[in-house]
Amino acid sequence: MKQIRNTKPKAEITALISSSGVALSHAEIQNLMGGTCDRVTIYRILDRLTQEGLVHKIINMDGVVKYATCQHCETGHHHDHIHFSCENCKKVICIESAVPKIQLPEKFTVHNCNFVVSGICPECS
Repeated sequence: MKQIRNTKPKAEITALISSSGVALSHAEIQNLMGGTCDRVTIYRILDRLTQEGLVHKIINMDGVVKYATCQHCETGHHHDHIHFSCENCKKVICIESAVPKIQLPEKFTVHNCNFVVSGICPECS
């Protein structure tokens, strides 16, 4: 996929997502940026990072879109792992060691999967 130029805000957002142990929402990223980047620019950068395969989207149990760093996506997106959504602290965590198996009927082609499991994380237990 064609890489789009790397701007300072894009580099900052990439670093925020990469250094976070949990998936971050647009609002969380905007808050962490401290007003250095407007909300529309953040949306555009998140879309660009998703298209470039650097982050993936997760929709949590409340319908909030969150973003996490892509791991092991050199040959395309592989986000068939489970995402754990804590009902208490609202953190969304990629659990890459847990991969559910789904078998669809013939002639069905999957383009995207979003596996979200909700419960209480170890920090909130």
